[in-house]
Amino acid sequence: MTWIEFPFAAYGSMVLWLAGSVAGIVSVRNRSFELPAKFFLWAGTMVMTVFLLLFWIEIERPPLRTLGETRLWYATLIPLVGFLVEYRWKVKWLVYYCVALASLFLFINLLSPDVYDKALMPALQSVWFIPHVVVYLVGYVLLAASSAAAAHVLWQARGGKLYPEGSRISHILALLGFVFLTFGLVFGALWAKEAWGHYWTWDPKETWALIAWLVYLGYLHANALQVKTSTLQWYLVLGFLVLLLSWFGVNYLPSAEQSVHSYQT
Repeated sequence: MTWIEFPFAAYGSMVLWLAGSVAGIVSVRNRSFELPAKFFLWAGTMVMTVFLLLFWIEIERPPLRTLGETRLWYATLIPLVGFLVEYRWKVKWLVYYCVALASLFLFINLLSPDVYDKALMPALQSVWFIPHVVVYLVGYVLLAASSAAAAHVLWQARGGKLYPEGSRISHILALLGFVFLTFGLVFGALWAKEAWGHYWTWDPKETWALIAWLVYLGYLHANALQVKTSTLQWYLVLGFLVLLLSWFGVNYLPSAEQSVHSYQT
């Protein structure tokens, strides 16, 4: 499997997720649609999982080098967060937000075809490469799911009453995501020391990664100070925008041209 076959996998997953979402909506009134909904949602996720594994085998390296490759992981992992939340808290609505976000990033990949390249530059041939990127991706996925949960809480609160279970889920996901961001920063610093001789150089990517980390640290402080729940949910929704800028928006800044992270474009 390569980028040539990617559109088939992407469209296949999106169609299955759409079918599962429609069946899930219908199952609210007709419970006989619950099993088909789960089947289609899981099937769409499995299509992306299989594609990712076969792609890994084909290029003979972890598909983590480019932004397009990281978006593949994102689209595969975020539905799993929705399934785990459903299993843990019996909450079904989050998975629909998760597959919508996964579809969005697959669509971005379809609009911006990636480069097929097996090579890894010397800086990426490090023991810290896979832990750093994977940990960050898991953090991004958890925080995106947290933002989706917060958006749902705000939507449910239109009548003036907040959804306590939803806000608890958004908080737990944000807390877990922050932990992964923290490990991502640490692993990145260790990698930078090995590859370039310095733990921190205020590279644009490093700077925005730190900004994103501080934003979610601010959320945790606000939560500890018992800031109004609706304000915290808005914070998480807007925090996702900072996360996107840190992830790939920074690559469009003029300063990114001199970044040592230019290999991710």
